[in-house]
Amino acid sequence: MDAFIADVAEKAGINPDVARVAIGEILLFLEKEAPASHFTSLIENMPGASQLVTEAQADKTEPTGGFGSLLSMVGGGGGIMGLAGKLSALGLGMGEMESVGKAVFDHVRATAGEDVVGQIVAHIPGLSRFV
Repeated sequence: MDAFIADVAEKAGINPDVARVAIGEILLFLEKEAPASHFTSLIENMPGASQLVTEAQADKTEPTGGFGSLLSMVGGGGGIMGLAGKLSALGLGMGEMESVGKAVFDHVRATAGEDVVGQIVAHIPGLSRFV
């Protein structure tokens, strides 16, 4: 998992610690939004992923400014926009979010298969932009 996190950080041009948290937030989002069987397949084929989900669940801090804070104020904290708010609160811009998302899904595609990615993307509105 450390090599994967370092690869995501390099592709997105961000710090590996930020990449780790961002990946955890993406996986936590997928746990909530993706079909359970496909998320289970993703976790089973991605060693270390369940640990990142656990870490993301433990971090219950609310966004303190920017896009994430705005979403919280208007009640838009769920779905893909909620995820974007959490990633924005980490200091990621839209380009970095897209880079992290693409790197995560490239890894999922390589480990769990195209079918898993396709089913997850088909189930979550707006996710295709980040895949």
